Amino acid sequence: MPIPAPNLYPPFNIIRLSHVDFGVKDLAASKAFYVDTLGLQITDEDEQTVYLRAMEERGHHCMVLHKSEESHVKSLSYKVFDEEQLDKAQAWFAAKGHKTEWVERPYQGRTLATHDHLGMPMEFYFKMDRLEPIHQKYALYKGVKPLRIDHFNCFVPDVDAAVGFYNEIGFRVTEYTEDDESNRLWAAWTHRKGGVHDIAFTNGTGPRLHHTAFWVPTPMNIIDLLDLMATTGYVSNIERGPGRHGISNAFFLYILDPDGHRIEIYCSDYQTVDPDLEAIKWDLKDPQRQTLWGAAAPRSWFEHGSVFEGLDPAPSTLGASPIIAP
Repeated sequence: MPIPAPNLYPPFNIIRLSHVDFGVKDLAASKAFYVDTLGLQITDEDEQTVYLRAMEERGHHCMVLHKSEESHVKSLSYKVFDEEQLDKAQAWFAAKGHKTEWVERPYQGRTLATHDHLGMPMEFYFKMDRLEPIHQKYALYKGVKPLRIDHFNCFVPDVDAAVGFYNEIGFRVTEYTEDDESNRLWAAWTHRKGGVHDIAFTNGTGPRLHHTAFWVPTPMNIIDLLDLMATTGYVSNIERGPGRHGISNAFFLYILDPDGHRIEIYCSDYQTVDPDLEAIKWDLKDPQRQTLWGAAAPRSWFEHGSVFEGLDPAPSTLGASPIIAP
């Protein structure tokens, strides 16, 4: 099935992904992982919630940790171009029959809560409290030295349907994997901000969040993080990598937080701002698709994901499989 043509004039204007909201069982353990090990900065906290940002970010937060009885994802959030886009988004989702609600979120202006075609929770806002720049306060840099949140990747049972829905709201495909036998998409990378992706879709039981990614300055930051994790009690949280993806060309590492939420540490992809940029196609069985150096991903990478709060995932409708490490 061919990927859709880029939708350059969507019904409302999404600028980029913004932040993720995790439910975590042990708030202190999660705080230690994200602050002391990864190096995110606390912007506010209380007994129930911790707000975090990365070093280049001026918005109040890119991650919210909520104390919860269950490990889950509460929502994925996006920033729009201006206040008018919120009303346009509400009208568009309502016309599609999706539930919409104006919700109060700390440190944000008017916020629209809705969901995609699978029920995956989405929130949109324009205004978030701005904080002073800290990207040159080098005494604050620690851990992997995260600069900014980069993308989400989600398991979905039908990648073609997900790409079609998100294309309607302006997400453009940069790279994709196609199963030659069925001519269906196995995975796709889509963006708004001009990188390889703001949100990607991987074939599997879903919707579930596969991972949230943070951009770091260099591959050496990833090596430093591995040394730190290996000597501070987190060696079993290292799942895959380091390596370089064929898709996106990114240097990567996948790790798991104390609740099992997967985090990718990521650098070295490329610019995709041209509206006529051609998407790159990959064969599902190409070993360099997963890792340019040829190493296959572990089975956990294809099976483990974070559930969304109150949403039951459905099995994939595509039985094709990539190469999986023994």
